[in-house]
Amino acid sequence: MNGLYALKPWYASRLSGVRAALVRREVSPDTLTAAGVVSAAGAGAAVAWLPAGPLAALPVAVLLAARLAFANLDGALARDTGRTTRRGAVLNELGDRAADLVVLAGFTVLAPLWLVAVAALAATLPSWVSLAGTAAGAPRRNGGPVGKTERCLLVVIAAATGWAVPVLVVIAAGSALTAVVRFGWVWRKLA
Repeated sequence: MNGLYALKPWYASRLSGVRAALVRREVSPDTLTAAGVVSAAGAGAAVAWLPAGPLAALPVAVLLAARLAFANLDGALARDTGRTTRRGAVLNELGDRAADLVVLAGFTVLAPLWLVAVAALAATLPSWVSLAGTAAGAPRRNGGPVGKTERCLLVVIAAATGWAVPVLVVIAAGSALTAVVRFGWVWRKLA
């Protein structure tokens, strides 16, 4: 069950021109990782400060599309330029988790703090399961019912509708389900 993650090859091919331009300009993959976190922080700020509706949904959607693009481009750029490093891999993972957390931090003014904290913790669980599986020798598992792309879409829905609490509940429950699905897959691969 790959969810919207199944669109990644299509999205990556749409970004190939941008990737080629970044290679020519010798942009660091780490710069793109940082840009993804900044984009996510901007989306979180827009969720917190803009009134729900199109005025909030448009910048949130644009910033989260940029966050996903940077998350796609940093690793691709590192591979294209031969600049893959273990430090870069760690920075990439930390950047992805930080991006998840700063987006959800925008909900602290719209929903109970405990619910935001639960959703934030749950949003990180699928990646921790995948990383643990990879550390144990399983292939990296991405996607699932509520992976990174689905979480971004849910945040846009919250920005458009003002349904902060229901969206956080879906993010928390869906992310936990995604972690369980990934764990089952990893467990079978390591048998």
